[in-house]
Amino acid sequence: MSQPTPAARLATPPPGTRAPELMIASLRPHGGRLVWSALLLIAVAGCVGFFLGNLPAPFQDWMLLAAAAALVLLGVVLPVLAWLSHSYTITTRRVISRRGLLSRSRAELSHTRGYTVATRRGVLQRMRGTGTLTLSDGVEGQLVLEDVPNAVLVGEVLADQVELNQILAHRDMQGSLPQERIE
Repeated sequence: MSQPTPAARLATPPPGTRAPELMIASLRPHGGRLVWSALLLIAVAGCVGFFLGNLPAPFQDWMLLAAAAALVLLGVVLPVLAWLSHSYTITTRRVISRRGLLSRSRAELSHTRGYTVATRRGVLQRMRGTGTLTLSDGVEGQLVLEDVPNAVLVGEVLADQVELNQILAHRDMQGSLPQERIE
């Protein structure tokens, strides 16, 4: 295994200065949960195309279109909006989880505090290449990132960020301590 060259290493800020916060990744849960919505949209479109103009006299086409619109709204539009309203952002300083359509909730966890990364992958998640990451710092609780694409890679990135941030925090703390004088 070859060693990285000095030019390939990330530039660390000088001691005592704070590194800028950069975005590493912005993720959403895997879109696999939208499969049923897509199938419902296809079925509704097929049924409307078949029955439009072929219904008996008591039923009007507007009833068919109203029922189709209600099904599409409840079974397609709302799940897509719920999926779009859920996001994870990984920066060089923290992990941020945002969710919610009408009432937004936000949780974040700092890399400098340190946390453990646990990965859980079921059979279907392994087939899709996703997983659930649980970040726990042992104090404030857990931050759960559900159905994350490339969960193993994201877990490795998070572990690297924790290590790097703790090294930088330790280095900065060592630089801020008064040095003992030997006379």
